[in-house]
Order: sequence, then structure tokens, then C-alpha cells
Amino acid sequence: MLKLAVMVSGGGTNLQAILDAMDAGKITNAEVVRVISNSTKAYALERAKKAGIATACITRKQYPDPEQFDQALLELLQESGADLVVLAGCLVVIPQCVVDAFPNRIINIHPALIPSFCGTGYYGLKVHEQALARGVRVTGATVHFVDGGTDTGPIILQKAVEVQQGDTPEVLQRRVMEQAEWVILPRAIHLIANGKVRVEDGRVIIMP
Repeated sequence: MLKLAVMVSGGGTNLQAILDAMDAGKITNAEVVRVISNSTKAYALERAKKAGIATACITRKQYPDPEQFDQALLELLQESGADLVVLAGCLVVIPQCVVDAFPNRIINIHPALIPSFCGTGYYGLKVHEQALARGVRVTGATVHFVDGGTDTGPIILQKAVEVQQGDTPEVLQRRVMEQAEWVILPRAIHLIANGKVRVEDGRVIIMP
């Protein structure tokens, strides 16, 4: 059974998609053992509590030294017993010490088709604002492993979503979540939990 620690910053819709997929049998051989947020106000923590999942909140403001925060986050993840860390709408920059401790064991969902609209400064609604400003016809979402860069790790799954006439960033954001994020994040977890994903030479291979 693959143990997941899910890191969140806001409402937790991707967390809910994971939990719903588990209930529906679309994710097998996996369980969420801890939900961690950098905000005490994150509704995701309420979703976790309703599901009977242990929660924790950790913020940089609690630690005067950045290295103390990094170490505390690492210890929190290790204490959870997690095999895989899932960044599900998490706005925390993952410290290098955590990346090193969980090699190819941290995944992130990004609301665009990497390498488009990714990297430093591209998060949340900003991604969709830039996609519309550029006039793209197709956007989507990407699940990737986390490495030392920003949105640079090996890509696991991607799903395209059509941009429609008259879209606002908010409307496009919702469509990308519903049609892509909530589909491929649970799918990636299911594949990993069932031993279908491996990384070779920096690229992901998905086995039948």
C-alpha cells in the first residue's frame, strides 16, 4: 500500500479528486496518511478532517531561519511515513533537502502543458491569465516529478483542454481542473501505486 502525504495551500479540490478516486476504485493500492498545508485557513484541511485523515500546518513564519523550516518540513514528511509526496495545489517551494530525501517520490500538478506557462511566477490563476493573453487555442495540465528546478522534473502525464471563445481566466481555470487536473493526478497516483512508472535517463516510462 503506497502511503501518500498530500501538500496543499488552498481549497483542496485536487485533494478531493484524489479521495473521490480512491472511493471509486480508480486509485488502488494507495492511501492518504497525512495532509499538510502552509495555511491554517486552507479549506483542504477541513476536507482531510472530514475524511478522517491526519493534518498538519507548517509555515515559514514559524521559523526565523529558512533552514529550520526546511528541516522541520522534511521531518514532518518523514514522520508521516509517506512513500510519495503529492503537491496538490501547493504554493510552497519544496526545499532541496526534501527533494534529495524523496528522489522521484514527489509529484506535482501544474495547470498548463509544460513547457508552456511554467516556471517561476507561473501558478494558480496567473497561468490561465498568461495563456489567454498569448492567445493559445489549447492548454491543459501536467503531472510531473519534482526535481531541483521549478516545473522541470520528468513529465508523467499530460492532458489537453480546449480554450473557448470568451473564456475568462476563472472559467478556463475551472475547465482545466475539471477536464484535466482531476483526471490525470489520480491517474498518475494509481500508476505509481501499482508499479507502472519508472524514470530512466530523466524521462518517465509508463509500463502496461
